[in-house]
Amino acid sequence: MPSKRLSVVVTRRLPEVVETRLKELFDVRLRDDDTPLTRAELVAAVKEADILVPTVTDQIDAALISQAGDRLRLIANYGAGIDHIDVNTARQRGILVSNTPGVVTEDTADITLALILAVTRRLPEGLAVMQTGDWNGWAPTAFLGGRLGGRRLGILGMGRIGMAVARRAQAFGMQIHYHNRRRLRPENEQQVEATYWESLDQMVARMDVISVNCPHTPSTFHLLNARRLKLLKPSAVVVNTSRGEVIDEPALTRMLKAGEIAGAGLDVYEQGSQSNPDLRNLPNVVMLPHMGSATQEGRVEMGEKVIINIKTFADGHRPPDRVVPAML
Repeated sequence: MPSKRLSVVVTRRLPEVVETRLKELFDVRLRDDDTPLTRAELVAAVKEADILVPTVTDQIDAALISQAGDRLRLIANYGAGIDHIDVNTARQRGILVSNTPGVVTEDTADITLALILAVTRRLPEGLAVMQTGDWNGWAPTAFLGGRLGGRRLGILGMGRIGMAVARRAQAFGMQIHYHNRRRLRPENEQQVEATYWESLDQMVARMDVISVNCPHTPSTFHLLNARRLKLLKPSAVVVNTSRGEVIDEPALTRMLKAGEIAGAGLDVYEQGSQSNPDLRNLPNVVMLPHMGSATQEGRVEMGEKVIINIKTFADGHRPPDRVVPAML
């Protein structure tokens, strides 16, 4: 299939340099504004395109894929997460799926450490006082937070991002612990002096900070459920820069309001962009608008991976970042 005949539909605005390169290479339809496509617009896109370039805000489910035209042969996702795409249904229809792994590892790890610091050192409270002009000067007991050095960090999901978080936390003097579907090789554990816990229950009961860095899959939905959250120490902090569905958000909210958990730093939410209003009113919660990958460098690199995946497919080869069943 010659690349000049490929019809590519992009569902959201991308960095200008990425859109320009797509325009040079393919017959591409770009967005004029940065709002998500409606369901009807998504249906029209999959019916007419050879390649769809969606983002995490698009639900590419079985019902949508079933309406795809015969031309659709590749869903080149702009992002590493693929839980919004029904990969199995796509495979049954002979449609390949690719993503952009590894690009946002360092950026997401940076935000994770920022949230850990923000919650444990009460940075938003200090910022609010300065912005309102209510600061009356230094005081020995004002805004007392906790030192990171010596604290136990429990990482839930020790993949690329989990390891990057561990390296940063190690530099702050934190003790690294982790729970993973598979134990790391000894040399990888030694890099960050990490302690493996086969039992997630046992790990969370002993940690000072829990960092959620695993993908959302059927097996990780509400992995931190109400029962497991109850195992946390009252002084513990929960940070999530992965997927909101991994935590039972209503249960977390109730425990934060009751003072049963010391605090939380959240960049993702169970209902997507609809964050819980009760969370917004809690002084011990720091909330960000899904900023984990929001660097200029990261977003351009994501676009470059999308282009490579499409160009490789156009040249008659399988995309280098093709999603395979073992990843699900």
